[in-house]
Amino acid sequence: MTHRYSATITWTGNRGTGTSAYTAYDRYHIISIAGKPDILGSSDPAFRGDPARHNPEDSFVASLSACHMLWYLHLCAVNHVTVESYLDRAEGIMVEHKDGSGEFTEVILHPEVVVRDAAMMARAVTLHDDAKKMCFLSRSVNFPVHHQPVIKLLHP
Repeated sequence: MTHRYSATITWTGNRGTGTSAYTAYDRYHIISIAGKPDILGSSDPAFRGDPARHNPEDSFVASLSACHMLWYLHLCAVNHVTVESYLDRAEGIMVEHKDGSGEFTEVILHPEVVVRDAAMMARAVTLHDDAKKMCFLSRSVNFPVHHQPVIKLLHP
């Protein structure tokens, strides 16, 4: 089965002279997806962007984290591991080259998972490996997506 996803990106940063100079325009844009709220975007502040708006690099790391989480929760549910809470402080490492190009070299997920029962803890750890194998996004990138989970017990 094939799934298709669409988004419309509209640049809104023309100050009146277009891209007549590198400093003459804003990096503002709107990400629109049918039936969903718009996302106000910009570039990273390191690239003349607005720090109050979402940038593609943050969104990319967040998407990898969310994909892993959703697969993990699914796998926990079908493997009888009751997750009470999940929090991830994901980090992405991007290297910029002298010519201005760059790429991500890795993303590290730091999920903190609270499970209901001590008997579930070992399986809760191994299911992160399974989620990594299943996540559509981590399977699509050409760099490693690591995970360093911490599993805690709801009532120790």
